[in-house]
Amino acid sequence: MAHQLSYEQRIALLNKWKNPPGPSEKLRLERAERMVRAAIAQYAPFQGLAIAVDPKGSYSNNTNVRSDSDVDIKVQMNECFFYDGASWLAKPDRYSGQWTPEKLRAEVEQALVQHFGAIDTDHNIAFNVPEVAGSRPSTDVVPCFKYVLYDSTAVGGHYEGSVVYGRDGKKIVNWPELQLTNGRTKNTNTKLRYKFVVRVLKNVENDLAAHGVIKALPSYFSECLIYNVPDHAFLNGGFDDAVQASLREVHRQLTSTWFGAQGMMEPNGVKKVFGEGQKWDRKDARDLIEGAWHYLGYGS
Repeated sequence: MAHQLSYEQRIALLNKWKNPPGPSEKLRLERAERMVRAAIAQYAPFQGLAIAVDPKGSYSNNTNVRSDSDVDIKVQMNECFFYDGASWLAKPDRYSGQWTPEKLRAEVEQALVQHFGAIDTDHNIAFNVPEVAGSRPSTDVVPCFKYVLYDSTAVGGHYEGSVVYGRDGKKIVNWPELQLTNGRTKNTNTKLRYKFVVRVLKNVENDLAAHGVIKALPSYFSECLIYNVPDHAFLNGGFDDAVQASLREVHRQLTSTWFGAQGMMEPNGVKKVFGEGQKWDRKDARDLIEGAWHYLGYGS
């Protein structure tokens, strides 16, 4: 079991985790992004098309930690889009062109193979471009389409995101731009402490999972939990106080019988943290938060 840190050990680690990976690691991540952009830009069937190649996940949101420093890149087709909602509006015409999910996936695969050589194609969602030690990290490339959710409660009447269709045909909707915008706003409002606390919890989760205290959880889960901490809770006292207050507040929400966890939202502000289709549940959250509280030496 992971040992409980002393106060001195905790402060030393918090200072270490205060910032994201250093300049050399940042260069590796940026190199991977540039190479994927080049692969798509140079591929003949994509010439002249509206395709966006952008990082997503912890790298683009500046919440990555060293042991999780891989790169997620989306290759998003914007020539057409998928949508839901709009029952009270005139619906857009359904796209009937050539760019089906199957064709996009096949062409992205071919573009990557031409540029990188052998890649891992066995995953349901992403293609993996293997790491080259000292040059670039492992890179997951996700073929996706623009996605629009029409909702009268949204600003402008709709939300925009990305939709991925896996090899199994199931669709997964993500909201990377909303996550990025909301995360930056919250980080500014908390004097940069929001993303600091997220990185702390991610590092603790890695350590707890490595020692078998909890099961390994997606890195994004830590970000989801800390996003629900009110801004003011980050601002009293020093960094150590911000971490302690954040863990206490998340635990309060998880154990509350009034709204509580069911009202917790992902950083995109659209999707609930707990519900159908998630890779985690409330027990996972409690195990992580209670494990982190003990590990960091805040009490039993």
